[in-house]
Amino acid sequence: MLKKYSRCVLAKMPELMVAGRPVVITRPVKQGVLFQQRLSQAGLTGVLFPLLEIAELPDKTALLASLARLDSYAMVAFVSPNAIDHYVAHVQSWPKQVDIAVMGAGGVAALQAYGGKLQGVRIISPTNALKTDSETLLEELDLQRLAEKRVLIVRGQSGREFLADALRNHAVLVDQLPAYVRSEPVFDAQRQQQLQELLRQQAIWVITSSEALRTLHSWIGLLDEDIIVANMQRQQIVVPHQRIAETAQQLGFHSITLTGSGDEQLLVALQSQI
Repeated sequence: MLKKYSRCVLAKMPELMVAGRPVVITRPVKQGVLFQQRLSQAGLTGVLFPLLEIAELPDKTALLASLARLDSYAMVAFVSPNAIDHYVAHVQSWPKQVDIAVMGAGGVAALQAYGGKLQGVRIISPTNALKTDSETLLEELDLQRLAEKRVLIVRGQSGREFLADALRNHAVLVDQLPAYVRSEPVFDAQRQQQLQELLRQQAIWVITSSEALRTLHSWIGLLDEDIIVANMQRQQIVVPHQRIAETAQQLGFHSITLTGSGDEQLLVALQSQI
């Protein structure tokens, strides 16, 4: 079942788990703690269970070298809040003529932490809150203006090639720069026990990347218990993007809530479960 929720006002409520079930935050630790605080402010209790780990690059030579030629780009596109944090933190002052493009509300929110560096800089992001990805960002770009100009895409050490390929097809000169390392956490005994407990409670899982969802599915398979696999299908999955919802359906999750982009709409969807 795929449900959709639109933006509305979030009301204050007593602190409790959603319908007596834990709200599981699967983001990397730093962002997970921030979202846990947002849940607490809304009267909800979140459980941290990171499905992705983010680390600094072992060698920042290329990243730091790119800062010296930042003003040569017409636009810099960040694929995630992590890309923003691991790149903009090194910038002294952002050149006003260099536009910034982000995939959705999470990217816009991440840029707010660097507002002093970004005054007067144009921020481009998808206007469709229900589908914030490379495809919808591409629709917002002035491709004729970007033709024959240089664009930098900042991301992890790997990722989708859609945006880079599409820009190159429109005669844009594209550089791609890794800014951080993304990896799967170690599925040790402690995590195995915690996952089993969460599955038995039929938790509500906040999943904000397809990669994290695939890790969850893989870990459940490693538990190798029929009852655990059956419990997987009864988990409530709350996702902010259509692409993640489609991945959840492909992996066999039956109860999926699709929200719009951004933490506010995730919170609205969680409130609606009560």
